[in-house]
Amino acid sequence: MKKNLTVITAILITLFSIQAKAQDDDIDNQAKGYFGFLTGFSTPLGAYASTNYSNNNAGFAQTGKMVGFDAAFYLHKNLGIGITFTYQDQGELTTNDVQNLANGYNSSFGKEETSVTSVGRFQSVNLLAGPQYSFVHKKFTLDLRAEAGVIKSFDTPDISVVFAYASNGLEFYQFNSGSLAVAYGGSASLRYALSDAWDVGFRINYVNTNCLKIENSGNPDTGDRFQTQLPVNVLQSTLSIMIKF
Repeated sequence: MKKNLTVITAILITLFSIQAKAQDDDIDNQAKGYFGFLTGFSTPLGAYASTNYSNNNAGFAQTGKMVGFDAAFYLHKNLGIGITFTYQDQGELTTNDVQNLANGYNSSFGKEETSVTSVGRFQSVNLLAGPQYSFVHKKFTLDLRAEAGVIKSFDTPDISVVFAYASNGLEFYQFNSGSLAVAYGGSASLRYALSDAWDVGFRINYVNTNCLKIENSGNPDTGDRFQTQLPVNVLQSTLSIMIKF
């Protein structure tokens, strides 16, 4: 995390240092800000997308749809503050995912048969804000933003594990998470001016956190799979339409 924040800080310092060079267009007529709607896809990365049973942080998340709102307010010429609110659905555990977990638990605990069931989806909202610098060239605007905020989970899969046909049966649960965690990331957006009032754009947004809490019941935590936190690491690509003010 510290490395990522250092990189983001370095990018911002570089942007500020070339501010004068970036003003090759008349920014006096630039809008004071914009507000818009965005929609696209949220792709899980790293452990969040992993289906490795042996990785306790493996999330089994899928690429899913997302919608949200994005806004920015310019404080001084091309420098401003941006804010993004998004909802994303990262899917549910597939049949192969459930079977993968069942095979893993069966092997780890030395059972004859293991039944795993999953109910629920990966659903969350993000609220992120941070400094933004905009490079303007004719009808095109490139927005670069570093951001931090929170992610609120509304649902993650409920997982129940039942061992059968063994002398010492066992049953335990991994509950859905509704936790709140600090998140950080950055975005790059390219906008095209349709008119003095409207822009359309394409945006890439990176979001990361490793703090969503996962609760369990009945899991003996014998050194085999035992998940207590869910890292959320996503790359979001969206199309947007903006109104300037």
